[in-house]
Amino acid sequence: MHELSLTQSLVTIAEEHARQAGATIIRGITVEVGDLSGAIPEALEFAFDVCSKGSLAEGATLVIRRVPGHGRCAACAAEAECHELTAVCPVCGALAFELDAGTELRVTELEID
Repeated sequence: MHELSLTQSLVTIAEEHARQAGATIIRGITVEVGDLSGAIPEALEFAFDVCSKGSLAEGATLVIRRVPGHGRCAACAAEAECHELTAVCPVCGALAFELDAGTELRVTELEID
C-alpha cells in the first residue's frame, strides 16, 4: 500500500511548513488528490491517523479535495474531462491529448497554531 508512504510524506511536508511558520500544532491539512494520481483518497484518510501520530499533525483534520482529470488536445485545441492517463481526443480522435489536471497530489492548505 503506497498510500502509507504518500501520507507520511504529506505529514512531513506539512510539519516542515508549520515549523518554518513557527507553529507548534497543525489543526488541519488540506490536500488535493487528482483522480489520475494513482492515490486512493480513502486509503490516505485511513493512513493519516497512523502517520500523524507523534507529529505536529496528531489529531489534525485531513481534508481531501478530489481533482478530476482534464486535458487539452494539441491537434484541435478541444478541452475535455479525462478518466484515464492515456487518452484520445474526444473531438478529433488524435493521440495528442495532454493532461493539465488530475495527476496532482499536494498539500494546499495548513491550519496551524
